[in-house]
Amino acid sequence: MDINGLLYKNRRICDSMSFHRLRSSAMRSINLDKMLLFFPFLLLITPINGMSGVGCPMGCVCNDETYVVLCERNKLDVLPITLNPAIQRLVLRNNKIKTVDAAFQFYKDLQYVDLSNNHLVNIPTKSFIYQEKLQELHLNKNKLSSINNKTFQGLKSLTVLNLRENFLEELPQGLFSIMPKLEELNLGQNRISKIDPLAFDGLTALRVLYLDDNALSSVPTSSFSVLGSLAELHVGLNAFSSLPDDAFKGLGKLSVLDLSSAGLSNMSNNAFRGLTGLRSLNLVDNKLQRIPTAQLSHLSRLEELSIGQNEFTTVEKNSFKGLSNLRKLDITGAPNLQKVEKGAFSDNLNLEFIVLASNKKLEELEEGALVGLPNLKHLVLKDNSFKALSESMVSWNELRSLEMTDNPIVCDCHLLWLSNLISMKNLSNVQCSMPLALRERPLRTLSPDDLGCSFRDPRQQAILVTLCVSAVVLLGGLGLFLFRYRQRVREALKDYKWNKRAISRKEHEYQKTFSDDDYIVRSAQQGIKPIPVTEL
Repeated sequence: MDINGLLYKNRRICDSMSFHRLRSSAMRSINLDKMLLFFPFLLLITPINGMSGVGCPMGCVCNDETYVVLCERNKLDVLPITLNPAIQRLVLRNNKIKTVDAAFQFYKDLQYVDLSNNHLVNIPTKSFIYQEKLQELHLNKNKLSSINNKTFQGLKSLTVLNLRENFLEELPQGLFSIMPKLEELNLGQNRISKIDPLAFDGLTALRVLYLDDNALSSVPTSSFSVLGSLAELHVGLNAFSSLPDDAFKGLGKLSVLDLSSAGLSNMSNNAFRGLTGLRSLNLVDNKLQRIPTAQLSHLSRLEELSIGQNEFTTVEKNSFKGLSNLRKLDITGAPNLQKVEKGAFSDNLNLEFIVLASNKKLEELEEGALVGLPNLKHLVLKDNSFKALSESMVSWNELRSLEMTDNPIVCDCHLLWLSNLISMKNLSNVQCSMPLALRERPLRTLSPDDLGCSFRDPRQQAILVTLCVSAVVLLGGLGLFLFRYRQRVREALKDYKWNKRAISRKEHEYQKTFSDDDYIVRSAQQGIKPIPVTEL
C-alpha cells in the first residue's frame, strides 16, 4: 500500500483531534520520513472507530463526494495531512498557518487552494512541486515579504495567483516565467517600488494584472512589453504625478485601464497612444485641473469613462471630442465643478448613461447642455446644487430613469412640466427643498395649486397666452390703421354727423306740418279711405 493510501486508511480509523495533535508535535521534532515510519505503530495502538469523516479536523467540513474541504477560522497552525488524498478544493483561510510545508505532496489532485488571511511569512522552495493540476492559488492577506522564481515551481496549470495585501517590495527578473498558463495576477496592496523589465517574462497568456496601491513612482512601461495579451490593468493608488508619451506601449489589446487615485496632475498629449482597443478608463480621484480632451481623443473606441473627484471647474464645450463610442460618463464628487457648458457632449451621440452626482458646487447646466443625445436613457443628477431645471435642457421624453434627490430644488409653477413628466413616465422622484411649506415633499405628489399655478392644465395656459397675444396684435393693427388713415376717418365722421342732423331736421318739419291725426280727419271729410301708416 502506498503512503497516500496508508494515510487515508488511517483517517478512517483514528480520532482526528488526537491524531492532529500528535502529528503537530511529531512535525516539530522529527522529519517527515521518520513520521511515516511511525504510522504502522499508530495503527496498532489506535482503536478502530467506525465514525464517518474521522480524518477531518474538528470544525472543518470535508465532503468526500465533491472532494472539497473547508477549514475556516479553525485556528489551524499547520496544514492537515489526514485528509482524503483525492481532494480537489482546499479552503484554509482565516487560520494561523505560518508556512507552507511538505504536507502538500499528499494532495496531488488539488485544483483550488485558498490560504488567504493566515500568518504566512515565507514559502519554501518547491513547496508546490507536486501541484501540477492546481489552477487557483490564493495567498492574499498574509505577511510574505519576498518570493523568487522557484517559489511557484511545479504550478504548470495555474491560471489565477492572488498575492494581494502582503509585504512584497520588488519583482525580480523571470519571477513568474514557470507559469505559462497564468491569466490573472493580483499584486495589489503591497509595497512594490521596483519592477524588473523582465519580471513578467513568460506570461504570454496573462489577461488581468493588479498593481494598484503600491509604491510605484512611475508607470512601469518597460515591463509591459512582454504582456501582449493583457486586457485589464489596475495601476491606481500609486504616486505617478504624470504620464509620459506612450506610457502603456505594448498593451495594444488592453480593454480596461484603472488609474484611479494615481496622483496624476499632468498628462502628455500622447500618453494613451496605442490603446486603440480600450473600452473602459478610470481617472477618478486625481489632480486634473482640466478635462484632458487631447489625450482622450486617442481612445476612439472608449465606451465608459469615470473622471470624478478631480479639480476642474467646468465641463467645457467639446470636452470629450473624439469619443464617438462613449456610452457611459461618470463625473461624481468633483469638488470645484460649477458648470456644464452647452455642447459639452456634442461629439458623444451614443451616450446612454450620464452621472453628474455629489458635485457640491454644480448649480448650472446651460440651456441645451444635454440636448442632441438621442440615446440618452439614464440621467443621475443627485446631490448637486440645482435649484431649478430647464425644460429645454434635455430631451426629457426619451429618458427611462431620472435621479434628482438631494438638490435644493425650488418647487413652483416652473416645475409643473417636470411634475407631469415624472408622473407620466414613472421616473425617479424629485424632492422639494423650497419653499418651506413644501420641503421634503415629492414633486410628483404636488398639485398645480400647490405649485402656485393659476391654471391646472398647461393647455389652458397656452390658450390664454394665445388669446392675449392675438388681442394685442388685433388692437395694435387697428390702432395702426386708424393712425394711418386718420384724415379720412375724420372726414367720414363729419359727413355722418352732418347727414344725421339734416335728416333729423326734415323729419321734425314734417311732423309739425302734417300729423297723423290731421291726415285721418281730412280723409274722412273728403270720403277718402284711409291708408294704414306703418311706423318707421
